[in-house]
Amino acid sequence: MSRGGGKGPSLKDKLDGNELDLSLCNLNEVPVRELAALPKATILDLSCNNLISLPSDFCSLMHLVKLDLSKNRLQQLPLDFGRLVNLQHLDLLNNRLVTLPVSFAQLKNLKWLDLKDNPLDPVLAKVAGDCLDEKQCKQAAVKVLQHMKAIQSEQDRQRQRKLQAEREMEKKREAEQRAKEAQERELRKREKAEEKERRRREYDAQKAAKQEMEKKTKKETVQTRKPASSSRPPQPPRHKHSWSRSVLRVLLFMLLCVLCTLAACKLTELQHQPLCISVNTLYEDVVAALQNHKTLQNMLQQNSQQ
Repeated sequence: MSRGGGKGPSLKDKLDGNELDLSLCNLNEVPVRELAALPKATILDLSCNNLISLPSDFCSLMHLVKLDLSKNRLQQLPLDFGRLVNLQHLDLLNNRLVTLPVSFAQLKNLKWLDLKDNPLDPVLAKVAGDCLDEKQCKQAAVKVLQHMKAIQSEQDRQRQRKLQAEREMEKKREAEQRAKEAQERELRKREKAEEKERRRREYDAQKAAKQEMEKKTKKETVQTRKPASSSRPPQPPRHKHSWSRSVLRVLLFMLLCVLCTLAACKLTELQHQPLCISVNTLYEDVVAALQNHKTLQNMLQQNSQQ
């Protein structure tokens, strides 16, 4: 068979009424798009090819009533194989199938089924039985559908149990979360109450201390207003004494510095230095001035005595 645009005409050439025979065509894949364009082909024969799998869009061929996939190499059917709800006759002889998809249970119109010569799961093989005649193949269809419906029901129950368990787990988590939030709210409420109590105690302590200070101030005021039992000379302000002492200390320090400088300039080799020469000259001038001042005082005293 050719690919692309050549497929359509070749399929139409093989169409005989409502039967389309594609057996012995060495097909590696199913031409689903071309088959979908032939809705009249309700009977499809794909036997004796090299099919390993069916594409997922194969299940869109819902017009199929009879399907022959025997003598291929199919390892599995599409998961949504149950979409072929109009299928009545299905031949899967001599493939490599182990299980069937759960959706197989939806093939409610299936009347004939052949699963011989497949490495089926032992349970499924026992349910399917042999298909050596028309009666056995019809029984196989009924039993396999019942078996797959039971599996589907069990899976649905498992899903429901899983959903129920997840809902219960979610409720449990929500309850734990609510309990945790309530505990945190209670903790914050308790901490807030403790903080209020602490601030109230601090306020009471500050108020008591303030009242005590006011009482002490009033008491001292009353005591200062009482007449003194003995008159005491006014005490000079302490800051004046401290200022006088500071000035005196500075003057004494300056005098000490002058004496030390004078001694150094008189008694050491520094007396020939320019600074010491100036100091010695100044000292002699001061001494002379003092002597003149003393002489003047003596003269004044003598004049006053006369």
